[in-house]
Amino acid sequence: MPIKSFQGERAKKKRVTPSKLTVSDIMTRQLVIFLPDQSIHDVMKAFIKNRISGGPVVDKDGRLVGVISEADCMKEISDSRYFNLPILDKSVAHFMTKKVDTIEANTSVFDAAALFSKSSRRRYPVIENNQLVGQVSRKDIVIAALEMKSQTWQH
Repeated sequence: MPIKSFQGERAKKKRVTPSKLTVSDIMTRQLVIFLPDQSIHDVMKAFIKNRISGGPVVDKDGRLVGVISEADCMKEISDSRYFNLPILDKSVAHFMTKKVDTIEANTSVFDAAALFSKSSRRRYPVIENNQLVGQVSRKDIVIAALEMKSQTWQH
């Protein structure tokens, strides 16, 4: 007499295959953002408080208009010494980088990795429907690769 299995049908796991894993699956969504009219002093304080080295600059509608970084702040500090003046309270718009390379939210992780490998950038703002929706870093890609290895690649 055959033995019946009392194990029911296994639940199907929803698994993201590596070819379908996109930047929006791994990006950071909680960003410290800045406004063009904010003072550079406020930005420097935010960098220290949040332990970050830069952040996106958005307009009142949430559209990306630039990025501000510690390197941009160095210009302010350098200029103040050169002109023998106290650090001026100029706005972010004066120092930010206006031409920003971005990445689309639906870009595959593999294409993002290729983009990172061809540039010296450590992070990219992520855009979806012309709106800033997050940021992806090299570290995010590395973490995703490790997780994919544990699910799909041979050890």
